[in-house]
This record gives sequence, structure tokens and C-alpha cells, in this order.
Amino acid sequence: MLRLLRIRNLAVIEAVEVEFEPGFNVLTGETGAGKSILVEAVSLLLGARASADLVRTGESQATIEALFTDDRDDREILIRREISHTGRSRSFVDGELATVAMIRDLAQRLVEIHGQHEHQTLLDPLSHLAILDTYAELDSALAAVSQSWRAYRQARDELERSRMDGREKAARLELIAFQLSEIERVKPLPGEDEELAAQKHVLANAERVRRLCEESYAALYDRDDAVLAALAGVWKRLGELAALDARFEPYLDARDGMKSQLEDLADFLRRYADGIDASPARLQQVEDRLASLERLKRKYGPTLDDVIEKGRSLARERDLLTHAGERADALEAALTEARSRYLAEARDLSAARRRAAERFSPELERLLGELAMPQVRFAARFSDPLPEESWTERGIDQAEFFLSPNPGEELRPLARIVSGGELSRVMLALKTLSVDGAGRKTMVFDEVDAGIGGRVADVVGARLADLGERFQVLCITHLPQIAARASTHFRIDKTVRRDRTVTSVQRLDAAGRIEEIGRMIGGASVTDLVRASAEELLKARGGGRQGARHQAKGKQKAKGESESRRRP
Repeated sequence: MLRLLRIRNLAVIEAVEVEFEPGFNVLTGETGAGKSILVEAVSLLLGARASADLVRTGESQATIEALFTDDRDDREILIRREISHTGRSRSFVDGELATVAMIRDLAQRLVEIHGQHEHQTLLDPLSHLAILDTYAELDSALAAVSQSWRAYRQARDELERSRMDGREKAARLELIAFQLSEIERVKPLPGEDEELAAQKHVLANAERVRRLCEESYAALYDRDDAVLAALAGVWKRLGELAALDARFEPYLDARDGMKSQLEDLADFLRRYADGIDASPARLQQVEDRLASLERLKRKYGPTLDDVIEKGRSLARERDLLTHAGERADALEAALTEARSRYLAEARDLSAARRRAAERFSPELERLLGELAMPQVRFAARFSDPLPEESWTERGIDQAEFFLSPNPGEELRPLARIVSGGELSRVMLALKTLSVDGAGRKTMVFDEVDAGIGGRVADVVGARLADLGERFQVLCITHLPQIAARASTHFRIDKTVRRDRTVTSVQRLDAAGRIEEIGRMIGGASVTDLVRASAEELLKARGGGRQGARHQAKGKQKAKGESESRRRP
């Protein structure tokens, strides 16, 4: 669950902080006020591609922070992303640097974002199979098929390479020999570049290092007032104290260990200083070796481990091509085995998909009936298994969704049958079915109510409110019927002060909600009659009671403003 979102210097936002609640949260405001920037901020935070254009003009970096509660283990997770004006970015989880893969793994557990135009992806049949797989929770089966696909492809590629004609094989062997000679001439070792870089740093500061070692050794052992000599007097006095008070005895018992450690340190300092080869020749040797390793990394890297693995791979390929005739039978057998394993797992996956489709269609029809499409018919249709040249890591299936929104009409491909409003409802129903139910995930909907209104908007609002009982829902909307269903309501405003655009986010109390929903109903002119209609809508949809409950908390939980220069 997303508890707190803080944004600094992102696009037109200078500083915004929003504290969200469980349940159904809505964000409303005039078009262009900056509502979608909040959704974009969450998307960036969780691994979306960033660019320098997102950093507010005149600032060195943008920062986005969010505090989540992971209900699976009941712990708080703080995620932070920094985007510099050069376009580079860094991510942190609980204060520690994090990779993009780590962030995206967290994102899958914590948040689902459904953007303004996401429902348009439903028009692409290639997305339908993934939706069905998510609904059927086939992740483990997909992983097995993907792994066996990679093994099959590798076996196929090895066999194809072994069948090169003489001229191709000779050219390939010549290139392999050249590349291997470059790597074997240098003979890189794991971690060698890092070790040499550390040596170079020491050698470049050799005189200072030697001086510090010699001064430390003298202070411990060699001077008239050396620490080790002075400690003898300390131990003598400590022995007298221990005779008077037993509480000093543990320190007296530890004296031999302390003395031994200090003597070891003094010895190491002396040996380290004597062992430094500060000659220009040694420094040049280290720099030359580093330059050789860097050339290999640029060509075969990016890391030294990659270079070493590349050498092993080239050696294997050389052996394969050299002994291709001898290994032909073994390669054929390996390909046959890999193909059989892939087909078996892909067919199991295909059968599971078809069983899931039988449950999926009636469930989706039921949900669409609740979304004012009572007589809709839906089917997920599979084509014949793909030919071998079209097999992929997702298996041997192709599927497409078919829909009939009205009685008497044939089932037709989704892309050819639905209007914009129908597509929005189909998307909402699909997301309701396919969302992972584990934990109290945050679901973000950015104007997915496009193309609907009236009674349909009311049932969509009811569905979103129902989702709010299972998940935290954040929804950007322009429809009062949806906003009235929310348990928590935020208004986003944009004003101009001193030639700067100021964007603010405010959590609304009961009176504020009436005023805002009145604006959504009546536009710029909010009369007493419009306010009465807004209040009645809130009471009828439950938003008024929910809003009053949150108002009782007695404070504003969202604040902030952002500025950007007014464009001429």
C-alpha cells in the first residue's frame, strides 16, 4: 500500500507531498492541472525510463520518494529515485542503492498502474495471451517453458553452426583464433582489474603511504614515548587497581590480547612500508596492465568476468567447429531431446491455458454485466499450434479475445467490435480478474473512465469502490459519479503567481468535496442548486459518509506546490 508520495523538481512540480489512505482514493482537478504527473512519478519511481527533460528547469536533479507498506510481511519500504539534469538516475531501497531489476521486482508486488491509453493495448491480440496467463497464475509453467526454449534454441544454434560449409567454417575459425589470441595473450584473472586499480592508487601516493606507516610505527614502538612502552605503566597501575576493586580484573585479563594486537599492527606497518615499490617502473607496469585489461573489457566486456566467459565460449565454439563431424550425432541427439522437452512443457502450458479460458469467459461476462453490459458474450479463442519456426519462449499458442456486446450479434475480434466506452469497461473487468490478490496492492487508474458517462460511469465507480475493499485504489477522474464513490478525495489545482505556475494538492473535507463535485457537475458556476445536487450524490453513493469519517482525523494530509515559468 502506498502511504506517502513526495516529489521534488519533477516537470512543473517544485514540491508536493501526498499521504494516501487505504481504500478508494480519487484525484480530481481541471484538465492540465498536473494530475497525471503524480501517476508518472509513481511509474518513474518503480523503474520506468527517465530522461533529463523531466527535471524542472533550473534544477540539478528531480527526486521522487514513496513509503509503502508491504502487507505480505508487514514491513515498511522506502523507495527513492533521483534523476539528474544529465539524464542519469539512481534508485534506493531503504537507503541502499538498488538495481532496476530489484525495483521492478518490488513494483510487481506493490503497484499496478493502468494509464490513460492502456486500454488501447487490448486492440493488439498479442497482449491477450499474457492477460490469460496472469489470470490463470501460470508463472511457474511459463518459466519452465522459457527455460526449455532457451535450451532448445541453444542446441539448434550449435547444430546449425556445425553444419557450416567449409568456407564459412574456416572464416569463423579464423575470427575465433584471433579473438582468443587477444584474450589469451593478456590472460586476465577474475578481479584483477580491481586489485590493480587499488595498487595504482597506493603507488601514486607511495611517499605519503610510507611516511604514514613510518610515523605510526614510531608512535607505537620506536619513540621514547611509544605507546607500547607507555602501556607497561598502565598495566602496572591497572594491576594495583584490580587488587583494590575486582571490577578492573576483566580489563587486566585482556592486556595480553591488546598487546599482541598492537605488536602485530606495528610489525605490519614496518613490513608494509618496506614492501612498497615506489619506482616509476612499477607504476608504469601496473598502468600498462590496466590498459590491456581495459581494452579487452571495451571489446569483450563490459566486465572482466564477461571477458573471461567470452574466452571460454570462444574456446567451446572452436572445439565444436573443429570436431563438428565427430559430434554431429551427439548434437542431433541433444537437439531432439531439447525439442521434446520444450514441446512437452509447451503442451502442458497450452492445456492449462485452455482450461483457464473456460473459467475466464463466464467470469468476465458476469463482471461486464455488472458494468452495464448485461447481455455481452465473450470468448478466448485459440488458433492451431504454431509451426516450429514460430515457437517462442511463451509457448506454441496464439489466442485472441472475441466479444459480442449486443444480443443477435456474432462474436467478433475485440479490436473490431467495441466502442471507447465499452473498451474501458472491458479493460476494468480484465484487470479485476487478472490482478494478483496477494497482499494489499496499490492499483492506480489514470483516467480509465474515458468514453463513458451517466449510468455507466456510476457502475464503473461502484466497481472501483469494490476494488477499494480489496486493494488500495488511486484513480484520476473527471466524472462526479466516480469521485462521489471515493473514501478519500484530493483536488489538484494550478494557479499563477508572480509569473510562475503553482500546482498544489489538497485533501478535501466534506464541504470541500461538495464544492469540488459541484464544479465537476456544473463547471465554473457552482450554484446552491448544484451544491445540493453534489451533496445528494455524495450521500447516495456513500462518499459523503466516508468523507466525514476521514474529516474526523482533523488535519490536512496532502500539501505542496510547484512552480514553473509561465510560457508566453
